[in-house]
Amino acid sequence: MPLSRREFLLDSAGSTLLAPLFRLPSSRRGFPFRHGVASGDALTDRVILWTRISSDHDAASVGFRYVVALDQDLKNRVVDAYGVTDSSRDFTVKIDVDGLQANTTYFYAFEALGQWSDTGRTRTLPEGSCEHLRIAFTSCSNFAQGYFNVYRDLAARTDLDAILHLGDYIYEYANLEESLTSGRVHEPAREAITLADYRARHACYKSDRDLQQVHRQHGFYIIWDDHEVANNAWLGGAGNHDEATEGVWQDRLAGAVQAYFEWMPVREPVNQQGVYRNVRFGDLLDLNMLDTRLAGRDAQAETLEERNRSDRTLLGHPQEQWLSECLQAAQQQGVRWKVMGQQVMVAQLGTNDRPFNYDQWDGYPAARQRLFDSVRAANVENWVVLTGDIHSSWAMTLHDDPFADFPTPALGVELVTPGVTSPGITQYAQAKLAASSLEALLPHLEFVDFYYRGYVLLDITHERMQAEWWVVDQVDNYKYRSDCLRALQIPAGEATFIVAPEITAPKQQDFADIPSFSGEFAYLREWRRPDNQGVDGMIAAQASR
Repeated sequence: MPLSRREFLLDSAGSTLLAPLFRLPSSRRGFPFRHGVASGDALTDRVILWTRISSDHDAASVGFRYVVALDQDLKNRVVDAYGVTDSSRDFTVKIDVDGLQANTTYFYAFEALGQWSDTGRTRTLPEGSCEHLRIAFTSCSNFAQGYFNVYRDLAARTDLDAILHLGDYIYEYANLEESLTSGRVHEPAREAITLADYRARHACYKSDRDLQQVHRQHGFYIIWDDHEVANNAWLGGAGNHDEATEGVWQDRLAGAVQAYFEWMPVREPVNQQGVYRNVRFGDLLDLNMLDTRLAGRDAQAETLEERNRSDRTLLGHPQEQWLSECLQAAQQQGVRWKVMGQQVMVAQLGTNDRPFNYDQWDGYPAARQRLFDSVRAANVENWVVLTGDIHSSWAMTLHDDPFADFPTPALGVELVTPGVTSPGITQYAQAKLAASSLEALLPHLEFVDFYYRGYVLLDITHERMQAEWWVVDQVDNYKYRSDCLRALQIPAGEATFIVAPEITAPKQQDFADIPSFSGEFAYLREWRRPDNQGVDGMIAAQASR
């Protein structure tokens, strides 16, 4: 009896039949740095460097060397040191390199088992006066949903000071139906539940060359959302976890968190629950990366009565207090822009009587009001919320009640990024209709798009913040076009949007400009980003396929 396509995937996902879809070619199997290099959580004097050492031989531990230099050839070295990793941390390496100079670009590489890794680039934060920043943010990168063309587009830019990833960096689902379309199969080819599963899932994602390349080119600030553990997660459980069939929740949570800290270039928290943290880009930008999932979130409400309880929290009360103090300090110290990077939408999508989504801040109205009250009490100006999670693009103003006959002035603005691969509405006509309908219903909505994947570029000066939604026309294969879908400015001192007079000019770089000891990325030269043809051209190209 012949196998169906679904049965074929189920039977062979773990075999060599599907290996060419996402694994390294056989000529690279002996290379110990198969998952690339990465940097993250830069401060003015330090940065996290990451890699993973893979060996084809059983070993309890592996020694390595790491170097940090001021030049691409790694000759002007400021760090040259050694370390050891072992199976207790899945042979990952994470070094918090200190003693660096502020506002400086560094290059780094690792050596192990007689071979060098590719060279990475990173940058420390500015200190004191800062006139200009360019930051990109994105989220929701499901390996099985398509190719990481968005990461490739980001890697091609040389004009970024940092990238923020706002969660759902991996997905715990099996996603076998999606793999039938994309040909990209999660490893393991089942839902991730155990520590071993989550380690394998992270390894699967970091086997992707475009993901490796964007990490190699840019430093990241990363927070988790729910899919790093399980859908609709909170500290005490998840919508996508059944203890009767999937074991004790706390065991699954512990395994997911351990694998996350092993495989991600993030500085691990000390004496706190969750990954929330604050970083300062000189006097230009204060960034609070929030944890709306595991720091203290109450379970999603099941009734309107429960949802409206005044004691419910999304952040946890310690994080609420911490955030209030950070916002107040940034305002008092004269930092121009106060920015929150977080996971779920703050702005209202429904009225208090008819909330839209209990997993977002709409499901925690008392917590949202406390947030708004703390912003108002500290007289916080230039407050901008950056959001991921919902696989679509939005620009909204933030009010206590935007549906009131006479709403209070906006406290700030919210910018929402589309996903890397996770889809919104996949039919273009339906996506446009849904956007038009919402624009008529939501008085605080400036812009929305449900169709395209992409990222948001922030070009920041003391006078204004310009937000540009850069999108790709498809993720079904490597060939894609990209362009700026919308560009809006937020003038300093005003919580409002104006249409940007022009987009910021992106600077492109050949991937080979940063030397690669292993030659791993030489193939990327043929995949330079195509010339932009405008969004209309993208739509026409999409329709012709």
